[in-house]
Amino acid sequence: MLTMLWNLGAFIVALSILVAIHEYGHFWVARRCGVKVHRFSIGFGKVLFKRTDKQGTEFAIAAIPLGGYVKMLDGRVENVPEELQQFAFDKKTVWQRIAIVAAGPLANFALAIVAFCLMYMIGINTAKPIVKGVIADSPMSVITTDQRFQIMAINDRQVGDWEALNLALVSQIGENEFDITIKELTNNTIEPISSYRVSMESWKFDPKTESIINSLGLSPYRPVVHLQVAQVSQGGAGNDAGLKAQDKLLAIDGKALIDWADFVELIQTNANAQLALKIERDGKLSTLLLTPKLNADTNKGYIGVAPVVEPYPEEYRVTLQFGAFDAFVKGVEKTGQLTKLTFDTLIKLITGDISVKNLSGPVSIAKGAGASADYGIEYFLGFLALISVNLGLMNLIPLPVLDGGHLLYYFVEVLTGKPVPEKIQEFGFKIGGAVLMTLMTIAILNDFNLL
Repeated sequence: MLTMLWNLGAFIVALSILVAIHEYGHFWVARRCGVKVHRFSIGFGKVLFKRTDKQGTEFAIAAIPLGGYVKMLDGRVENVPEELQQFAFDKKTVWQRIAIVAAGPLANFALAIVAFCLMYMIGINTAKPIVKGVIADSPMSVITTDQRFQIMAINDRQVGDWEALNLALVSQIGENEFDITIKELTNNTIEPISSYRVSMESWKFDPKTESIINSLGLSPYRPVVHLQVAQVSQGGAGNDAGLKAQDKLLAIDGKALIDWADFVELIQTNANAQLALKIERDGKLSTLLLTPKLNADTNKGYIGVAPVVEPYPEEYRVTLQFGAFDAFVKGVEKTGQLTKLTFDTLIKLITGDISVKNLSGPVSIAKGAGASADYGIEYFLGFLALISVNLGLMNLIPLPVLDGGHLLYYFVEVLTGKPVPEKIQEFGFKIGGAVLMTLMTIAILNDFNLL
């Protein structure tokens, strides 16, 4: 329950920031073009807070935090007195209307750059993409080395950490093959660099059950996790059973434990069931009665203990931190990469190279917001930038009811010299609304694994 509330809170904060920046883009340019703005609202429904400025614009926060809007004086939806005609949106030049509509998505791209810039200025601790091996008969089994190795590049794109590698691999979905460059980590002074061609023809990927890295057959390096207790949480099932730090875990119900993952699986699948846990403490063997508690959020058992984990090698770590100028440059580069990736993904969805099962809705976004907030402000900024890029690009799709649809009508007006007829616009809005609702329904069904 607490996890759900945390995810919901982080989601509302993230969405409110994204909506506020998007709508402020429309608002700011509208004001510069001399358009009268009736209301600037974050959220829909009942108004919780409002304030009116000297120019008569009402700034409001409403009860349903799932969007926002800027209501402008517009002769198409209201009767405009003659003396106010010059302040109406529909009376502005087509280029002014284009600027006002485009300002929202462009503000989202600007937010992404700023968020990434702040993230890089704060500094983000991450890990190099070190791989301990590849899975046999997987796409990556073309890599023949038996040494631990670092992935250096996908095609010509350099990858310095796991996130960069993940994004580079995601961009290859729908392709037939790609090149991977690796550096073998040996004890010699010379670390051989090799390139391999990876075929995607037989590759299958289910984003609901696995990561793209695992699905391709890569086994990331992870520090050794010992079957020994490092920490016991007060009030947890482990504490209730009498577990203590430094206890060695040997067997459950007479079955010898293989590794920590084996232990975790037995705990998660035996919620509320009493288990006989054999341990070694100070050289002496004993058996404890352990009853895992049920985690309502995951529907799995848990006992509230942490294992002894070997330190992560410092040479495998990397801190991405830059000064203001370099952080800004990196922010622009990152925003550009994500924009291209998102655009390519949309094209592949249209062509069928990517299944609609990969669409995510608000539940997945909420989980991502909560998880990133757990890791710290720098990770939340990165998540915010990612969603902002997606929101900006999605709004530019030339689909009526979206900003891109309005822009399409205005560019037609630029070419023909006259506005698109109202009947055609209304028909387009109906079609666009139906398509958008269909995509939203698919995304929500994906969230609940119903497709």
